[in-house]
Amino acid sequence: MLITKGQVIMLPPLLSYVTFNRLGLTVQNLTSILESSDDFEMHIIDNNSTDGTWQYIQSLKDSRIMSKARITLNYGQIYALNINLLKRRPDQYFITVDNDVYIETKDWISRFLKVFETFPEVGLLGVQRGLPYTDQLPPVTPKVKDSVFFLELDNTTPNIEQNYIPGSLMCLRPELINEIGYWCEENYYGDIELSNRVNNYTSFKSGFMTNISIKMPQTMECSTCPYNSQCTFNKITETCFSNYNKLYKNEEFKRNYKWKFEETITDLNSGARPVYCASANDIASSIDHIYNSEWAMENFNYYINNAN
Repeated sequence: MLITKGQVIMLPPLLSYVTFNRLGLTVQNLTSILESSDDFEMHIIDNNSTDGTWQYIQSLKDSRIMSKARITLNYGQIYALNINLLKRRPDQYFITVDNDVYIETKDWISRFLKVFETFPEVGLLGVQRGLPYTDQLPPVTPKVKDSVFFLELDNTTPNIEQNYIPGSLMCLRPELINEIGYWCEENYYGDIELSNRVNNYTSFKSGFMTNISIKMPQTMECSTCPYNSQCTFNKITETCFSNYNKLYKNEEFKRNYKWKFEETITDLNSGARPVYCASANDIASSIDHIYNSEWAMENFNYYINNAN
């Protein structure tokens, strides 16, 4: 289905949803997305969950779900996210939602698109992380036009690891994607690296939505879980959350491989590498653009060896 904004007819955005264990959160939070009053084309990837997540995903019936897939080895979230990004049609906005995000606003996609429509210079929009996180906003500048409002990220702050748009709920303009390509598989630094590329090496602006409400629960009591009666864990010594915590390796990865991110920034600053990032999932992109396959394979193997 096509959706109309003013006089412009556009494709529904592609919504990427990558799951990895924490079945209770996936059931709760994916339900909140499917209760949205907006249109979208959802592609779900299960990153080799071991807690029944894939069985649950297979049971979902919604005409907006375009594909469901299970990767039999967890290569890390960025690898899976880029698989979904490759499915995007040229004029399609791209939304990524983490499986710990509970969206309370029903017309949240329309609100994203309204800001993009009003501010053509904006390429990337996100939402401040919700409770239980209490992050302070990085430096921002309020922007308003025709009663449409957002907070533009100030890219002059020297601490680039604090000055970024969280990847928990993020929407990208198609013209920006054409310029930057994929999430970087070479350094695997995720939203911090992506925001830095957009903020400092493209002509596009990025910012925060203020009228989309989310929560980000990291756990729940088994007795309140919507999937409790079908859960196979004993709930005393093991739950879907303890199972997830054993296999969650993102923070450990960043501690070990932050140097790749730092070298990427150095190369961007010197002009040694372009803003476009290729992907192993898109062979043509990795042939036509700079792509450090050795770095990327080391990142993939880290997750294969530690998160499965």
